[in-house]
Amino acid sequence: MMTQAMQSPYTETREALPAPRAGWLEKLTDAICGLAAAGTVLVVLAQVVSRLLGAPISWSEELTRALFIWMIFMGLASSMRRADAARVTVFMQALPRPLRRLSLPIYLVCSIGFFVLMAWMGTRMVNQQLAMNESIATLGWPSWVIGLVIPVSAVVAILCTLASLRDHRAAIALSGDAPRASETP
Repeated sequence: MMTQAMQSPYTETREALPAPRAGWLEKLTDAICGLAAAGTVLVVLAQVVSRLLGAPISWSEELTRALFIWMIFMGLASSMRRADAARVTVFMQALPRPLRRLSLPIYLVCSIGFFVLMAWMGTRMVNQQLAMNESIATLGWPSWVIGLVIPVSAVVAILCTLASLRDHRAAIALSGDAPRASETP
C-alpha cells in the first residue's frame, strides 16, 4: 500500500477520469501489437515443435525478431495514447512551483520533438535500406519492411500524444499547486 507521501500528485485525478472510448488510433496500435504478439507466439511454438521433430525452421528467429520489433515500436505509440509512457515526474516535482506549471508544455515539446527526430532518422534509414537493396537473409524480405516501423510508429506516437491531451490532460500535467514530497506532512 502506498503512503500519502509517496503518491503522485495526479493519482487521484487520473483515477477519477472516465475511460475514453477506443478510437481508431488505439484500435490500430492494439491490433498491430496483438497480431505481432500472436505471430511471435506461433512462430516460436512452430520452431520448438520443428526442433523436437529434428527439422528446425531456418527463418523463425528472424521473423520472431521482426515481429517483436514491430510490437515494441507500436507499443510505444500506444503507451503515448494512454499517457502511460515513462515521464520524469520525480524531477518535475523537485522543481519550484512556478516551473512545475510548465510540465505539460515541457512534456509535449520533448515527446513530440523526440518523435519528429525518430521519424526523420527512421525515414533516412528506410531510404538507405531501399537504396542499398538490403534484405533479410533467411526470410528473403527487403530490410525496409522491418525498418518502416520506426517512422510509422513515430508518426502514430505524435498523433497518440496529441490525442492523449484530450483524454488524459490531468494525468500528463503536474499541478503547480501540488506539494513537493518534502512539503507533505
